[in-house]
Amino acid sequence: MLTNVTFPSAGLNLAGHLYTPENAGGPWPAIVVSHPMSAVKEQAAGLYAEQLARAGFVTLAFDAAYQGESEGSPHLLEDPAHRSEDIKAAVTFLSLREEVDPERMGALGICASGGYLAPAAATDHRIKAVATVSAVDTGELFRRGVGRTQDPAILQGMLDAAGAARDEEARGAAPRLAQIHPDTEEQARALGQHTYDGWEYYRTARGGHPRSENFFVLRSIDLIAQFTAFETIALIAPRPLLMIVGTRAATAYLSQEAIEKAREPKELYWVDGATHVDLYDRKQYVPTALTKLTDFFANHLNAQRASSRKQPK
Repeated sequence: MLTNVTFPSAGLNLAGHLYTPENAGGPWPAIVVSHPMSAVKEQAAGLYAEQLARAGFVTLAFDAAYQGESEGSPHLLEDPAHRSEDIKAAVTFLSLREEVDPERMGALGICASGGYLAPAAATDHRIKAVATVSAVDTGELFRRGVGRTQDPAILQGMLDAAGAARDEEARGAAPRLAQIHPDTEEQARALGQHTYDGWEYYRTARGGHPRSENFFVLRSIDLIAQFTAFETIALIAPRPLLMIVGTRAATAYLSQEAIEKAREPKELYWVDGATHVDLYDRKQYVPTALTKLTDFFANHLNAQRASSRKQPK
């Protein structure tokens, strides 16, 4: 069952979709599901949240601050620090729900949110199990590009533009926006498979949504470029970590490097044949990821319940 909800995050009200299992009972284990950059709750995050609810979890997919139906000005700002705070706020919201067992809370981050989830979970012990799908470090991608082939001058130019945009806003101008995906299929194909995959998902009927607007506030660049996703990932242990990637994903190296920094228990799980974006919605790949996620959260969150029962009152 889907319920529209709102909850606060650092002074802003966020819009969310709360999914609850159809069967009676509870309280249930719960999972926060956080969306990619440029996405909204109705896309990949909602797909995973809905399917995990069918497996017996309360799940929450939500629009990050400044995006979708959530509050925040300027609209479309991408702030990694706030994105991590949003995840913690979502955990707080779920922990107060009567249908949720607050001792059995997990979190799932998709794409950029995999990177935003890592520092959030590292310092929030209420999150008992951590999973990512196609996780990336947005700061690393802006600094060095996919595959680390980007000319360093590109970042310097972007940072110059971000500083100029801040000055313009201070003088009263509207926030300057930067486009994310190309306008046409031809342009997207010319930039390679990874760019085309993103274009096809977000800019066609395959996965597009009116509130996934294909822009972000330009001055977000200096916030993103200073962000590092996986420096504290070792602090997640001894809580379990699962990172899911496609074998054809151009970004797979980021999850590989992250899992090397993490401590046990940890697992890097490969979905054969999938690209980065295939794991957002493709029917030949998503069920594999969902089966793995369902088993992971069921095993570890149910184990948490058993463990908490053994503790003296």
